[in-house]
Amino acid sequence: MHTGWKELIMAGGPVLALLALLSIYSLGIIFERFAHYRKALANADEFIKEIKRLVRAGQKNKARETCEGDKTPAAKILTRALHAQGGPVEKREYILSAIDWQVTRLQQKLPILATIGSTTPFIGLFGTVLGVMKAFKDLSAYSGAGASVVAAGIAEALVNTAAGLFVAIPAIFAYNYFTSRTNRFSKEMEYASEEILNLMLQHDDAGNEPLPVSASGRIMRPAPPEPLPGGPEPRRAAPVAPTVRNAGL
Repeated sequence: MHTGWKELIMAGGPVLALLALLSIYSLGIIFERFAHYRKALANADEFIKEIKRLVRAGQKNKARETCEGDKTPAAKILTRALHAQGGPVEKREYILSAIDWQVTRLQQKLPILATIGSTTPFIGLFGTVLGVMKAFKDLSAYSGAGASVVAAGIAEALVNTAAGLFVAIPAIFAYNYFTSRTNRFSKEMEYASEEILNLMLQHDDAGNEPLPVSASGRIMRPAPPEPLPGGPEPRRAAPVAPTVRNAGL
Protein backbone atom coordinates (compact mmCIF):
# COMPACT_ATOMS: atom_id res chain seq x y z
CA MET A 1 0.00 0.00 0.00
CA HIS A 2 1.60 3.24 -1.17
CA THR A 3 1.26 6.32 1.04
CA GLY A 4 1.99 9.72 -0.50
CA TRP A 5 2.83 13.02 1.13
CA LYS A 6 -0.74 14.16 0.95
CA GLU A 7 -1.94 11.07 2.81
CA LEU A 8 0.76 11.53 5.47
CA ILE A 9 -0.19 15.16 6.03
CA MET A 10 -3.85 14.24 6.27
CA ALA A 11 -2.98 11.43 8.72
CA GLY A 12 -1.12 13.88 10.93
CA GLY A 13 -4.28 15.80 11.60
CA PRO A 14 -4.48 18.75 14.02
CA VAL A 15 -1.27 17.71 15.82
CA LEU A 16 0.75 18.04 12.64
CA ALA A 17 -0.84 21.44 11.96
CA LEU A 18 0.18 22.59 15.46
CA LEU A 19 3.74 21.38 14.91
CA ALA A 20 3.89 23.25 11.60
CA LEU A 21 2.86 26.49 13.32
CA LEU A 22 5.44 25.98 16.06
CA SER A 23 8.10 25.33 13.42
CA ILE A 24 7.32 28.61 11.63
CA TYR A 25 7.33 30.51 14.94
CA SER A 26 10.61 28.90 16.00
CA LEU A 27 12.34 29.71 12.70
CA GLY A 28 11.13 33.31 12.96
CA ILE A 29 12.69 33.67 16.42
CA ILE A 30 15.94 32.07 15.25
CA PHE A 31 16.36 34.45 12.31
CA GLU A 32 15.37 37.48 14.41
CA ARG A 33 17.81 36.63 17.22
CA PHE A 34 20.61 35.87 14.76
CA ALA A 35 20.22 39.28 13.11
CA HIS A 36 20.04 40.98 16.51
CA TYR A 37 23.18 39.24 17.82
CA ARG A 38 25.06 40.01 14.65
CA LYS A 39 24.26 43.72 15.01
CA ALA A 40 24.63 43.99 18.79
CA LEU A 41 27.90 42.08 19.17
CA ALA A 42 29.60 43.23 15.99
CA ASN A 43 33.13 44.63 16.53
CA ALA A 44 32.75 44.38 20.30
CA ASP A 45 36.39 43.30 20.77
CA GLU A 46 37.76 46.27 18.81
CA PHE A 47 35.48 48.66 20.69
CA ILE A 48 36.64 47.36 24.08
CA LYS A 49 40.30 47.68 23.04
CA GLU A 50 39.73 51.30 21.98
CA ILE A 51 38.12 52.20 25.32
CA LYS A 52 40.98 50.54 27.22
CA ARG A 53 43.48 52.54 25.20
CA LEU A 54 41.72 55.82 25.98
CA VAL A 55 41.43 55.07 29.69
CA ARG A 56 45.06 53.95 29.88
CA ALA A 57 46.06 57.24 28.26
CA GLY A 58 44.06 59.15 30.87
CA GLN A 59 41.42 60.33 28.37
CA LYS A 60 38.38 59.33 30.39
CA ASN A 61 36.19 62.09 28.94
CA LYS A 62 36.99 60.95 25.42
CA ALA A 63 36.21 57.36 26.41
CA ARG A 64 32.85 58.44 27.85
CA GLU A 65 31.96 60.34 24.68
CA THR A 66 32.87 57.32 22.57
CA CYS A 67 30.70 54.99 24.66
CA GLU A 68 27.76 57.37 24.76
CA GLY A 69 27.84 57.68 20.97
CA ASP A 70 27.44 53.90 20.55
CA LYS A 71 24.23 51.98 21.24
CA THR A 72 25.62 48.45 21.47
CA PRO A 73 25.40 46.43 24.73
CA ALA A 74 29.17 46.67 25.22
CA ALA A 75 29.05 50.46 24.95
CA LYS A 76 26.18 50.72 27.44
CA ILE A 77 28.05 48.56 29.96
CA LEU A 78 31.28 50.52 29.62
CA THR A 79 29.35 53.79 29.89
CA ARG A 80 28.11 52.76 33.32
CA ALA A 81 31.60 51.57 34.22
CA LEU A 82 33.08 54.97 33.35
CA HIS A 83 30.37 56.79 35.34
CA ALA A 84 30.46 54.50 38.36
CA GLN A 85 30.72 56.27 41.72
CA GLY A 86 31.74 55.13 45.18
CA GLY A 87 34.39 52.73 46.34
CA PRO A 88 35.81 49.78 44.38
CA VAL A 89 33.23 47.37 45.77
CA GLU A 90 30.28 49.64 44.95
CA LYS A 91 31.63 50.26 41.47
CA ARG A 92 32.00 46.55 40.76
CA GLU A 93 28.46 45.84 41.91
CA TYR A 94 27.20 48.69 39.75
CA ILE A 95 29.00 47.29 36.70
CA LEU A 96 27.83 43.72 37.32
CA SER A 97 24.23 44.90 37.47
CA ALA A 98 24.68 46.59 34.08
CA ILE A 99 26.15 43.39 32.62
CA ASP A 100 23.27 41.29 33.98
CA TRP A 101 20.72 43.68 32.48
CA GLN A 102 22.30 43.63 29.01
CA VAL A 103 22.67 39.83 29.06
CA THR A 104 19.01 39.54 30.03
CA ARG A 105 18.04 41.67 27.06
CA LEU A 106 20.18 39.54 24.74
CA GLN A 107 18.50 36.40 26.04
CA GLN A 108 15.00 37.61 25.23
CA LYS A 109 12.88 34.94 23.47
CA LEU A 110 15.46 32.23 24.15
CA PRO A 111 13.18 30.57 26.75
CA ILE A 112 10.61 30.21 23.95
CA LEU A 113 13.14 28.27 21.87
CA ALA A 114 13.96 26.09 24.87
CA THR A 115 10.27 25.38 25.44
CA ILE A 116 9.64 24.51 21.79
CA GLY A 117 12.71 22.29 21.66
CA SER A 118 11.75 20.37 24.77
CA THR A 119 8.00 19.97 24.19
CA THR A 120 7.54 19.36 20.45
CA PRO A 121 8.86 15.76 20.56
CA PHE A 122 6.21 14.97 23.17
CA ILE A 123 3.54 16.72 21.09
CA GLY A 124 4.55 14.57 18.13
CA LEU A 125 4.52 11.46 20.28
CA PHE A 126 1.04 12.37 21.48
CA GLY A 127 -0.13 12.60 17.88
CA THR A 128 1.45 9.23 17.13
CA VAL A 129 -0.38 7.60 20.05
CA LEU A 130 -3.67 8.99 18.77
CA GLY A 131 -2.89 7.64 15.31
CA VAL A 132 -2.07 4.17 16.65
CA MET A 133 -5.28 4.13 18.62
CA LYS A 134 -7.19 5.03 15.44
CA ALA A 135 -5.38 2.30 13.50
CA PHE A 136 -6.42 -0.39 15.97
CA LYS A 137 -9.95 0.96 15.98
CA ASP A 138 -10.05 0.65 12.20
CA LEU A 139 -8.70 -2.88 12.47
CA SER A 140 -11.54 -3.89 14.76
CA ALA A 141 -14.07 -2.37 12.38
CA TYR A 142 -13.04 -4.56 9.43
CA SER A 143 -13.47 -8.28 9.92
CA GLY A 144 -10.72 -10.37 8.43
CA ALA A 145 -8.31 -7.41 8.07
CA GLY A 146 -4.67 -8.36 8.30
CA ALA A 147 -1.64 -6.76 9.86
CA SER A 148 -1.10 -4.64 6.78
CA VAL A 149 -4.01 -2.43 7.79
CA VAL A 150 -2.47 -1.77 11.21
CA ALA A 151 0.99 -1.27 9.75
CA ALA A 152 -0.26 1.33 7.32
CA GLY A 153 -2.07 3.19 10.08
CA ILE A 154 0.97 3.17 12.36
CA ALA A 155 3.23 4.36 9.54
CA GLU A 156 0.91 7.29 8.92
CA ALA A 157 0.75 8.06 12.66
CA LEU A 158 4.53 8.16 13.03
CA VAL A 159 4.63 11.27 10.86
CA ASN A 160 3.80 13.30 13.98
CA THR A 161 6.82 11.93 15.84
CA ALA A 162 9.08 12.77 12.90
CA ALA A 163 7.58 16.25 12.67
CA GLY A 164 8.11 16.84 16.38
CA LEU A 165 11.79 15.95 16.09
CA PHE A 166 12.09 18.09 12.96
CA VAL A 167 10.85 21.12 14.91
CA ALA A 168 12.82 20.42 18.10
CA ILE A 169 16.31 19.87 16.68
CA PRO A 170 16.83 23.34 15.12
CA ALA A 171 15.31 25.02 18.19
CA ILE A 172 17.70 23.23 20.56
CA PHE A 173 20.72 23.95 18.37
CA ALA A 174 19.79 27.65 18.17
CA TYR A 175 19.15 27.89 21.90
CA ASN A 176 22.56 26.41 22.76
CA TYR A 177 24.29 28.64 20.22
CA PHE A 178 22.73 31.87 21.49
CA THR A 179 23.23 30.89 25.13
CA SER A 180 26.93 30.20 24.57
CA ARG A 181 27.35 33.58 22.86
CA THR A 182 25.68 35.47 25.69
CA ASN A 183 27.74 33.64 28.31
CA ARG A 184 30.96 34.42 26.47
CA PHE A 185 29.92 38.06 26.08
CA SER A 186 29.16 38.26 29.80
CA LYS A 187 32.60 36.93 30.77
CA GLU A 188 34.36 39.22 28.31
CA MET A 189 32.55 42.27 29.67
CA GLU A 190 33.31 41.31 33.28
CA TYR A 191 37.02 41.04 32.44
CA ALA A 192 37.06 44.26 30.39
CA SER A 193 35.14 46.23 33.02
CA GLU A 194 37.43 45.02 35.79
CA GLU A 195 40.49 46.08 33.80
CA ILE A 196 39.03 49.49 33.01
CA LEU A 197 38.05 49.96 36.66
CA ASN A 198 41.59 49.19 37.80
CA LEU A 199 42.97 51.64 35.24
CA MET A 200 40.67 54.38 36.53
CA LEU A 201 41.64 53.65 40.12
CA GLN A 202 45.27 54.12 39.16
CA HIS A 203 44.64 57.62 37.79
CA ASP A 204 43.56 60.50 39.98
CA ASP A 205 41.45 63.35 38.66
CA ALA A 206 44.49 65.62 38.18
CA GLY A 207 46.16 63.20 35.81
CA ASN A 208 49.03 62.18 38.06
CA GLU A 209 51.16 59.12 37.52
CA PRO A 210 49.28 55.86 38.00
CA LEU A 211 49.36 54.50 41.54
CA PRO A 212 49.64 50.82 42.34
CA VAL A 213 46.52 48.98 43.46
CA SER A 214 46.54 46.32 46.18
CA ALA A 215 44.87 42.93 45.86
CA SER A 216 41.87 44.24 47.82
CA GLY A 217 41.33 47.08 45.32
CA ARG A 218 42.71 49.91 47.48
CA ILE A 219 45.06 52.52 46.06
CA MET A 220 48.54 52.25 47.62
CA ARG A 221 49.77 55.83 48.08
CA PRO A 222 53.50 56.40 48.70
CA ALA A 223 54.81 57.25 52.16
CA PRO A 224 55.86 60.89 52.85
CA PRO A 225 59.49 61.63 51.86
CA GLU A 226 62.28 61.62 54.41
CA PRO A 227 63.90 65.02 55.27
CA LEU A 228 67.00 65.90 53.30
CA PRO A 229 70.40 65.88 55.05
CA GLY A 230 71.20 69.28 56.43
CA GLY A 231 67.68 70.50 55.99
CA PRO A 232 65.29 71.59 58.68
CA GLU A 233 64.10 68.75 60.81
CA PRO A 234 60.39 68.22 61.15
CA ARG A 235 58.75 69.97 64.06
CA ARG A 236 58.20 67.81 67.07
CA ALA A 237 55.77 68.34 69.86
CA ALA A 238 57.31 69.88 72.96
CA PRO A 239 57.59 67.52 75.90
CA VAL A 240 55.00 68.02 78.56
CA ALA A 241 56.45 68.58 82.05
CA PRO A 242 55.12 66.12 84.62
CA THR A 243 52.85 67.61 87.19
CA VAL A 244 53.69 67.09 90.86
CA ARG A 245 50.73 66.78 93.14
CA ASN A 246 50.81 67.98 96.72
CA ALA A 247 50.99 64.93 98.95
CA GLY A 248 48.77 66.24 101.69
CA LEU A 249 50.77 69.38 102.54
